[in-house]
Amino acid sequence: AYPHAMSKPVIEQFPLGGFQTNCYVVRIPGEAGAAGEPCWVIDPGEDPRRVIEHLRSVGLQPSHILLTHAHADHIAGLDAVSAAFPQAKVLLHSAEHAFLEDPQLNLSAFIGMPISVRGADGAVADGDRLRLGSTEWRVLHTPGHSPGSVTLVCDAAGEAMVGDTLFAGSIGRVDFPTSNPSHMHRSLHEVLMTLPDTVRVHPGHGPSTTIGAERRSNPWLQGDGWAEDE
Repeated sequence: AYPHAMSKPVIEQFPLGGFQTNCYVVRIPGEAGAAGEPCWVIDPGEDPRRVIEHLRSVGLQPSHILLTHAHADHIAGLDAVSAAFPQAKVLLHSAEHAFLEDPQLNLSAFIGMPISVRGADGAVADGDRLRLGSTEWRVLHTPGHSPGSVTLVCDAAGEAMVGDTLFAGSIGRVDFPTSNPSHMHRSLHEVLMTLPDTVRVHPGHGPSTTIGAERRSNPWLQGDGWAEDE
């Protein structure tokens, strides 16, 4: 049941750049304050003009830019969005603060397009609770694809922003230099799969899905041995 005092978050998806990385605008309609509706931008990827134009056209002023992790395709548009909305605080897990300015760590060097972006304003850590309007979101540390990957869960609304930890029918890669297959196994089985089946999953690439659909049909969640075999 959704508390009457709390508006339901609206989650808008913008696939950006060559990797079609999902940037999300999360907003709470009907709770306009001095700065308009409360909203966040999550994972501003390459060429975020559509996102910036959308925010301006509906009069939104994001309070935060949240990064599920700091691989190049999720941060390439950070400077542009930050310049357009300078009041928005940039937050990500402390394990990846150095990734923002290091093309080796953020993997952009490996595709021959090294990028370095602005630094973080603060960190999120496992167990933190973030407020967006009247909604509360839990931070879950879900490393594996990268050391500082996080998932943001709004329990009351049944919504989860999972970055590249889980996709519809697949999972994020674990063969990058800072990936860890056993950590990924734990994040999937012991963290994400403890969420209710009805939770909607909004991944870093591809369509949204649910925890239940992935529990039943995602090949990486059937059986237990894959991480140890890597």
